[in-house]
Amino acid sequence: MVGESVRKGLRQEGFAVDWVEDGAAAELALATGVYDLMLLDLGLPKKAGMEVLASLRQKKSAVPVILITARDAVADRVKGLDAGADDYLVKPFDLDELAARVRALVRRRAGNAESVQRHGALSLNPATHEATFDGRALTLSGREFALLQALTERPGAVLSRTQLEEKLYGWSEEVGSNTVEVYIHALRKKLGTDFIKTVRGVGYTVPKQA
Repeated sequence: MVGESVRKGLRQEGFAVDWVEDGAAAELALATGVYDLMLLDLGLPKKAGMEVLASLRQKKSAVPVILITARDAVADRVKGLDAGADDYLVKPFDLDELAARVRALVRRRAGNAESVQRHGALSLNPATHEATFDGRALTLSGREFALLQALTERPGAVLSRTQLEEKLYGWSEEVGSNTVEVYIHALRKKLGTDFIKTVRGVGYTVPKQA
């Protein structure tokens, strides 16, 4: 019940979410996917959350980790933070607080200290999903916002269609064959044709500012 609520809440905040229910499945997901953040319950079956965390850090992975612990598990929280976790939440927790902590860690990992993400004339506020371009408000769908955020987090980097799909969809969500292209087309109508560049045969990029 907690996992389903978290997945639903984070999706509503515009995140793509993959959810597994035991430690062994978590390690498999981490070995085969690329993630911006892991939300890790310490009380997992098959392999304990602390073991998953230790294995992750032994592999030199820098994926941010938020621990979920029981209210009376102070020693586990201390042990987890010392083992490489970045933050923790005590059950039961508020989904708005969780989303704020996720945004903060993802922002810091991308090297952005400010809560508002800026690229040239574009400003994105992930907390409110507000966007402006040249001072005018933009109306963006949740996935248009997420795609634009992914591209502007790493200006100059070329992201493939697969990489962008992973930013927009979790495992259980159906992805259309031309979904990314449809969103790119819609964003170009709102931002101009030169804001997002196509690198033929590779993917899409937002050029670095001069």
